[in-house]
Amino acid sequence: MSVNIVIGTQWGDEGKGKIIDIMASRADVVVRSQGGNNAGHTVVCGGETYKLHLIPSGILYKDTACLIGAGVVIDPKVLLGEIDGLSARGISFGNFKIDPRAHVIMPWHVELDGLSEKFRGNSDIGTTKRGIGPAYMDKYERSGLRIYDLVNPEIFAKKAKSAGELKNKIITAVYGGEALDVEAIIAEYVEYGKRLKEYVADVSVLTYEAAKAGKNILFEGAQATLLDIDFGTYPYVTSSHPISAGVCIGTGVGPMIIENIIGVAKAYTTRVGKGPFPTELDDEIGETIRNKGGEFGTTTGRPRRTGWFDAVIVRHSVRVNGLSSLAINKLDTLSGIGNLKVCVAYKKPDGSTLKDFPATLEELEGCEPIYEEINGFDEDISKCRSFDELPKACKDYIARLEELCGCKVSMVGVGPSREQNLER
Repeated sequence: MSVNIVIGTQWGDEGKGKIIDIMASRADVVVRSQGGNNAGHTVVCGGETYKLHLIPSGILYKDTACLIGAGVVIDPKVLLGEIDGLSARGISFGNFKIDPRAHVIMPWHVELDGLSEKFRGNSDIGTTKRGIGPAYMDKYERSGLRIYDLVNPEIFAKKAKSAGELKNKIITAVYGGEALDVEAIIAEYVEYGKRLKEYVADVSVLTYEAAKAGKNILFEGAQATLLDIDFGTYPYVTSSHPISAGVCIGTGVGPMIIENIIGVAKAYTTRVGKGPFPTELDDEIGETIRNKGGEFGTTTGRPRRTGWFDAVIVRHSVRVNGLSSLAINKLDTLSGIGNLKVCVAYKKPDGSTLKDFPATLEELEGCEPIYEEINGFDEDISKCRSFDELPKACKDYIARLEELCGCKVSMVGVGPSREQNLER
């Protein structure tokens, strides 16, 4: 048995999709534990490119069980669109299951997401406005609708009517928006429930039984450590726990079954939306990295902010996730840029040095990155097929990242395809 977690170590978009696809091809079971359709994985498999948002990457392998855990929030319209799109491309859903405890994103969640962002004005968080946060708010307020409700029409109609009427009052009275047609929404979503009913099963039980049977299990992370609701750059975070501990909460398994935790990082740093970014490059180098690396969001298409590798945040990720190893992606993007910089610590406004990532934005405010310069490389490394084939400068860069982050690097990505992932 092999039980692995793949986690993002920066602000997301680290190329987890490729690593997950590689691991999923060897797994019997792939489980998604948190987040919603604000996440996006781009996977290149068999010469085909797939953009996945809710469905685990293991769906590309017909004999692999693909499970969505209780910690995920699901927009059924988006999920069914994804099912239909993949089915049209010959993908089977015979082994696909959704936990009945997973919460449902309703149209009022999407509406409130947009209205609340507008209300915040220049202090907006920069959400994807897909209703993720409001759905989690209802979950923790204990007023949310779950997949179990959705697939039982009478229960759903009663709960949705009550919830929708209350949300309409908030939409109109608080934000000055237009009321939604609750009855029409109920009728629409009852039909979604009928289609999804065949996929509903207890994911906690399925995962536990797979572990007992000695099967290979992969827990697929969405978003990333610096977007964690507690250990990220709050409030510029997501509404769930994308750290390794969130896997246990979101799928209903105990931590003792976990054997290996792989953290994925880029050879540089990116983030989407608002929030602090100490190593951000607002210059020609930053633009070059963005264009060479194709740094545009899978889900939103938004240009990503780019910067040098920040060892402070990756050390933070190594610690809070208990990482076994790192996978460093997009090393090829740095070819021809010149000498490379890595942030090793922060300089605080008072002149003191900060080596650990601070707990609050207030502490981070005014901090400047302290850089170490490392020799760059000009070679095209995209055709390398083993770590030994990499130029010495690339090997030295990876070795220094290992030292600074306190974690071994087990994989290096030199391009988007599976063949361009060099395993050590």
